[in-house]
Amino acid sequence: MSGRTDSDTQDGIRTDAIEAHDTDTDPDIDIDIDSTDDMPRPDSDAANADAAADGDVDSGEDEYAGEDARQARWTAAGTGALLTLAGLAAALLRLTGPAPALVPAAYALGAAVCALAALLGSRGRTRRALWLLIAGVMVMAVGDQLD
Repeated sequence: MSGRTDSDTQDGIRTDAIEAHDTDTDPDIDIDIDSTDDMPRPDSDAANADAAADGDVDSGEDEYAGEDARQARWTAAGTGALLTLAGLAAALLRLTGPAPALVPAAYALGAAVCALAALLGSRGRTRRALWLLIAGVMVMAVGDQLD
């Protein structure tokens, strides 16, 4: 073993093959290798576009559309529920402490906004739920700054 990695040997093999190809030209065989580069290959995007225009190829995006939507709903609902619980717990902790009354109110309001986001997320309104989650966390952050 020489101790060289595969990436080190690839360059040596490639240059050896190019040198062998340049020295082994046979005048009887006339193959123009460069002329096949502009032909579409079966795995190329142009071939797939032509087949899709004919209706032969399914893009595969429809296969995962339902799964992605379900995952987005679960994520929005779960994140909203988690932030709601965190906001309510923070509001209860701040309510029992010496903090001003505005601080637990801000946490409770942020928790309510996150609860609304969880409800909207479970019903499929994931974009609105995301924005409400951001707004709810921002309201809770304002409550944290008031403390």
